Amino acid sequence: HFPKLLLTFSLAVFLAGCASTPHRAPVEDRPVGGAGKPFASSGSASGVTVGVPVDIKPLPGAENAGKPGYYTVKQGDTLIRIALENGQNWRDLVKWNALDKPNVIEVGQVLRVVAPGADVGAVNARPVVSAKAETRPLDNKSAALIPAPLATAAASAASAATATAASAAPPPLRESDDEPIWGWPTAGTVSAGFDEQRNKGLSFNGKAGDPVVAAADGRVVYAGSGLRGYGNLVIIKHNATYLTAYAHNQTLLVKEDQAVRKGQKIAEMGSTDADQVKLHFEVRKQGKPIDPAKLLPSR
Repeated sequence: HFPKLLLTFSLAVFLAGCASTPHRAPVEDRPVGGAGKPFASSGSASGVTVGVPVDIKPLPGAENAGKPGYYTVKQGDTLIRIALENGQNWRDLVKWNALDKPNVIEVGQVLRVVAPGADVGAVNARPVVSAKAETRPLDNKSAALIPAPLATAAASAASAATATAASAAPPPLRESDDEPIWGWPTAGTVSAGFDEQRNKGLSFNGKAGDPVVAAADGRVVYAGSGLRGYGNLVIIKHNATYLTAYAHNQTLLVKEDQAVRKGQKIAEMGSTDADQVKLHFEVRKQGKPIDPAKLLPSR
């Protein structure tokens, strides 16, 4: 019986050794499934791990990545900044991209930054048209409520007011000029010149409350403080080619979609989001900052 006893003892030692060795699960590299889909692990009846493709919802507009006229959102972007850097009104970006929540854009999302159907390579200036007040005659019911003498007096006063307003109104915005007629945005002196990397415009000295005026006829496409580094900011679109930006103001005097004239006061100088009172003024041609000093007239 000695060989049998020895065999039993050896088998017991072998089993004890196996039991004392810790079991380590294999390291699994997550493979990639078909069509670029990662696998998720799922159990099977045999205990073998099976790779199951996971559907990942592509970000909006991903199919247009890299195409002319489209922009891929990067870390830190905001819709206002994207609009400014592409020479557009941010509200147009909302419309063109059917954005339900303009304040929520995702890194990697692709946005249309030119109008649908527009020739991306063309540089065609779009005229800025003044908003027209809509006048309607009183309907019969409303007219019947006003005594005849008062109605006549009111009509005369209204006609006189209209004539006065018409004579005092500035000439209509120019519609045929590709190049705006530029003017200085403030009476202050230039404290820092244009540098494409560090200062994308001109900086002007001044005192808090000094007037800031529109550098050319146009329409306000942004008035607010939603763009980091610019403080209280006004952006004016002059045509399809040019935008101007006026930053660090203490008070804004215009609203979005308001038509403005060259030399019209649009803000008061301040120090919002800046270390001192100043005006930071930019001119952007199709979204690209250019040196305003090359456009402004000599003083």
